[in-house]
Amino acid sequence: MKERVGLSIDENGIAVATISHAPLNIFDLEMRDSLIEIFEAVRDIPDVRCFVLRSEGKHFGVGADLSEFGSADSISEARRIRWERDPWNLLLSIEVPSIALLHGFTMGSSLEMALLCDIRIASSDTILGLPETKLGMLPAAGGTQSLTRVIGANKALPLILTARNIDANEALSLGMVSEVVQPDNLEKHGIDCAERIALIDLALSSRLKRCINGSGDLPLAQGLELERRLALQIG
Repeated sequence: MKERVGLSIDENGIAVATISHAPLNIFDLEMRDSLIEIFEAVRDIPDVRCFVLRSEGKHFGVGADLSEFGSADSISEARRIRWERDPWNLLLSIEVPSIALLHGFTMGSSLEMALLCDIRIASSDTILGLPETKLGMLPAAGGTQSLTRVIGANKALPLILTARNIDANEALSLGMVSEVVQPDNLEKHGIDCAERIALIDLALSSRLKRCINGSGDLPLAQGLELERRLALQIG
């Protein structure tokens, strides 16, 4: 059986994780286990300088495999099982900059995973959404937290409450993605971006990421102190 997620690392230190679960790249428990292994490897391999997350096929991913919820005694029990196999903290623990390349349907937990990456580049055919509210559930793979941090509560709340899908251009205007490119240019553009990042000294890029990501959680004085402390480490 083909692996749900593959990993390659090139001579420039660019690690590329490729999700491959045709036809919709549904996010099931087997994929979670594969992602846990991949994220651990990327975090622990010292030669990695940038991480790219992509999917094969027509869609980045349509979210969770809802049939797995019916295999447990209750929805809450199914959620508990999934949370015990949670790859999100591992993704957040990767110190190098991360890039998600989005195309086609990018929904539910697949979108929530992408929101934890540092940079999101979308092809013009991307459709994004968190449909969980329509199903009577919270987007509890981090959606309420990650989307709010990315675009702010006043923009995140109506999207989550209405479970409305948006296209790539609206996602760009909201700040959910940093760039929109033509579908046939997505892979090249993403790798070009990763190659530019990989040229930056690893100690510098990881500290830049830590400073910028910390700015949303720390009081300004503490953020400035973190910036000064990390700048001194660079010399």
